[in-house]
Amino acid sequence: MAQQDIDDQRPVEGAAVLPVDEEGFVVDTEDCEAREAAYRERGTSRPITVVGNPVLHKECKDVTEFDAELAQLVDDMFASQRTAEGVGLAANQIGVDRKVFVYDCPDDEGVRHTGVVCNPVLRELPADRRRLDDSNEGCLSVPTAYAELARPDYAVVTGQDEKGNAITVRGTGYFARCLQHETDHLYGYLYIDRLSKRERKNALKQMEEGTPRYPVVPND
Repeated sequence: MAQQDIDDQRPVEGAAVLPVDEEGFVVDTEDCEAREAAYRERGTSRPITVVGNPVLHKECKDVTEFDAELAQLVDDMFASQRTAEGVGLAANQIGVDRKVFVYDCPDDEGVRHTGVVCNPVLRELPADRRRLDDSNEGCLSVPTAYAELARPDYAVVTGQDEKGNAITVRGTGYFARCLQHETDHLYGYLYIDRLSKRERKNALKQMEEGTPRYPVVPND
């Protein structure tokens, strides 16, 4: 963590949380260590909801109030993400029915990206940008399981930051996968829903045989 005061680094009311570049994309690669630490040190880590819980299998409600309650949720999500050693976390993964996800994720060049997206919409890519990457994918809500899943290696997500400002986030490689994965969550899809029946069954078997390294909410 960067050596600076992180006691109160919430952005000013109405101000943009992150700057944008000349193309209009958020610059989410600066001061990542300090920003992530500021969020999580204000937050409380919550257990992760796992596959089978109804909140994971339906579209979440839009964020309409960009207030102190949302700010606290974001802080808790960063704290929960750190506890689980994840790179992205959607609100329904801690049982909250709201369209918001956080991320603290490297791309394939090792550049770290940290930020928050509310009400995300994945932009349709032109055919010439749809190069598929079939790397392994995992999910905190399907602990200890992994499977290969082809996704575009470039992604653009539009939405709002935690203050309600319109934002556009783009990512390549592993970070592109993260943006797609977390947006899926908020519309009720887990990555295993995109697998074949056989692959999905295998992933669930891996989960059944494994032991999560972080607290989870058991399904009754």
